[in-house]
Amino acid sequence: MQSASETQQDRALTLLKKRGMVRLSEFKEAGVTAATVSRMKEKGLVLQLSRGLYQLPDASFDTHHALAEAAKLVPKGVICLTSALAFRGLTDTIPSRVWMAIGAKDRRPRTQTPPLQFVRFGEKVLTSGITEQEIEGVRVRIYNPAKTVVDLFRYRRSAGKRYQKSPGLNLALEGLREALRQRKATPAEIAGYANEAGIWKVVQPYLQAMTANA
Repeated sequence: MQSASETQQDRALTLLKKRGMVRLSEFKEAGVTAATVSRMKEKGLVLQLSRGLYQLPDASFDTHHALAEAAKLVPKGVICLTSALAFRGLTDTIPSRVWMAIGAKDRRPRTQTPPLQFVRFGEKVLTSGITEQEIEGVRVRIYNPAKTVVDLFRYRRSAGKRYQKSPGLNLALEGLREALRQRKATPAEIAGYANEAGIWKVVQPYLQAMTANA
């Protein structure tokens, strides 16, 4: 007969195989105690990725592993700006941290690994243009190419407290050029998101210049 600990251990392993990464709160919801998880960690049965986040030690790491970690740690967040652009293959820039959009009033999570850069979006722009991707078994919310390009124009400035960590205009232009060249976004889609965000007058001259000879 299995002990209670062994039963919990099997339950934990099943959950990890199903979800890829599991938070401690998810283990508890499944009836697996923190003590069981701690013992499994000591035995090498689970790998602790960051505070309260676990994965199987033999799980294969995807190129976008950090995005999956971020999504598990901040379920309501959306991968955005430089990280979304890199995920879509629209820049050669490798982000040093994961850019994540959260709501204007959402609590800012405290995490050290992976390093996260939070930006606050209003409700209207936060909820539009979201797609879902599966990375290492984790459901990751990430903005589509057209929305990402427009967001980069919104955060193009280099002055002011809100824009202290701005990726800058050059990255917005690179994203726009590559999105059009690779046909991952149409001019109409970009114009739509730009109008929605109230920055069409900013985006319009660049979009027209890049599509003039198309």
